[in-house]
Amino acid sequence: MRVLLVHNFYQRPGGEDEVFYAESKLLQSHGHEVRRLTVHNSSLEGKVGLRLAVTTVWSSSAYRRMRSILKEFSPDVVHVHNTFPLISPAVYYASQEEGVPVVQTLHNFRLTCVNGLLFRSGRPCETCLGQLVPWSGVVHACYRHSRVASAAVAAMLGYHKLRGTYRNMVDAYIALTDFSRNLLIRAGLPPELVHVKPNFVIDDPGVGRGSGMYALFVGRLSEEKGIRTLLAAWRELGSRVPLMIIGDGPLASLVESEARHARIDWLGQQSREEVYKRMKDASLLIVPSESYENFPMTIAEAFATGLPVVGTNHGGISAIVDHGRNGMLFGRGDHQDLAQTVSRILSHPLELVRMRKEARRDYESKYNASANYNRLISVYESVAR
Repeated sequence: MRVLLVHNFYQRPGGEDEVFYAESKLLQSHGHEVRRLTVHNSSLEGKVGLRLAVTTVWSSSAYRRMRSILKEFSPDVVHVHNTFPLISPAVYYASQEEGVPVVQTLHNFRLTCVNGLLFRSGRPCETCLGQLVPWSGVVHACYRHSRVASAAVAAMLGYHKLRGTYRNMVDAYIALTDFSRNLLIRAGLPPELVHVKPNFVIDDPGVGRGSGMYALFVGRLSEEKGIRTLLAAWRELGSRVPLMIIGDGPLASLVESEARHARIDWLGQQSREEVYKRMKDASLLIVPSESYENFPMTIAEAFATGLPVVGTNHGGISAIVDHGRNGMLFGRGDHQDLAQTVSRILSHPLELVRMRKEARRDYESKYNASANYNRLISVYESVAR
């Protein structure tokens, strides 16, 4: 097949970018011809206020560029990962006008929430779920803490919902978990259009032994990632369990301060190779997210190395972590429950060994390249027909 992949890169690299690259490599490794249409948010310089708002709703330049590539490349499928804010839904229309079916992966909840997280004031928020125009997100300045910026996103969502873009211009959506699929259907997407295909790890990093005897956190140091809950749990644990933190973000100073008084080793941002090395040596990966999440790449990577996960019992995480089998779940924002869960697992080494095997088994059956390729192609074939 010929596949055109479309993606708007954020200024800070993340899981969406990883999946975009991985799926591109996966398709090429199976002999498909792949072309890419990409933009990067570094080009936002000079686009402010009304000009950026108009581009977010409809990018004429992206539309023209898309039509040109479609005519020259003649793909069988267009697979969009992210259109926000510089590509815009205009590329859907360009594809349909050229007779090419569109697949859209929903990496976040942007279709119903201006910040894409369904998260406000330190907790999940569904106020705007299913609304034609998410005005609450504007009132609370949910995007970039700015009512003006939030209004631009709300205008984009409202305009394209009124126009029927999300129902009529996309042939199939890919949700990353059953939780996300159900939530997006509640938000108004037709059930028959929403398929489930998880994230995956394309290159097998190999299994670790967990000989380091420490817990590990990998991710952005921000409120929605549950950093405060994580640090409070380690104060509760005292000096019993070492914690290693990899990542950077707005709460970095808080992590640095805590690291001076507890058994916490903050390594900052690290390469993928270093992350895998630490995962192989760790006993547990901690994923204490306060937001719903979708499908954190760190969980797929942990399972690939045979690392069990202790995660929040809600959202996408609870759809991936099978409590008592490949990891454990704890109550959102409950640092005492997290501390007790970690202590409980580490005091039962035989159970931990069993969980390691189950985590790796999940990678081998669901989150590796082969399994993911089969699911992806089945979605493509369903729309190409």
